[in-house]
Amino acid sequence: MQPVTTVDEDEYLSLERVAREKHELVNGQIVAMSGASPRHNAICANLIAALRQLLRSGPCSPLTSDQRVRIEATGLYTYPDVTVVCGEARYHTKDSHSLVTPTLLVEVLSPTTEAYDRGAKLHHYQTIPSLREYLIVASEERSVDHYRRIESNRWELSSYANPGDLIELPALSVRLPFAEIYEGTERFPL
Repeated sequence: MQPVTTVDEDEYLSLERVAREKHELVNGQIVAMSGASPRHNAICANLIAALRQLLRSGPCSPLTSDQRVRIEATGLYTYPDVTVVCGEARYHTKDSHSLVTPTLLVEVLSPTTEAYDRGAKLHHYQTIPSLREYLIVASEERSVDHYRRIESNRWELSSYANPGDLIELPALSVRLPFAEIYEGTERFPL
């Protein structure tokens, strides 16, 4: 990720409305988001399909990586790989396309984003009052880290690497089969 320029929130939103590619706003800097690998995209597609099936009859819905999320406490605008919203969605007052009430966020790792997704971005996400779960999904190996809010300022980490694992997502009242995340992805290049 390469910073392009420093702007305020209004300038960012104005530029993003007409941009052909997606950008994050991180500490006043517009950061272009690079394209993802075919395996990354396959993992995201599997996650959306599995979550859609699991959530079909409930109050929660998965959204693709085109859904912009605004973290009100830190000012970050970002595009998680998968977003799940439960109940009535709320959007930022300055931008009706920037969700402020995600329940679950998912980031699929790439070599260039792993440190950010596990570090600074995790800290940004943990400030979202509505967020209950955060999944970090590896693309170069088969492993998932699941952060779950257990109290207002405490998070619990569980890690998964067994194809038979079921990832318990209490905020969504579902169990996500680990194997479905990676099904068929080995045929796609990293």
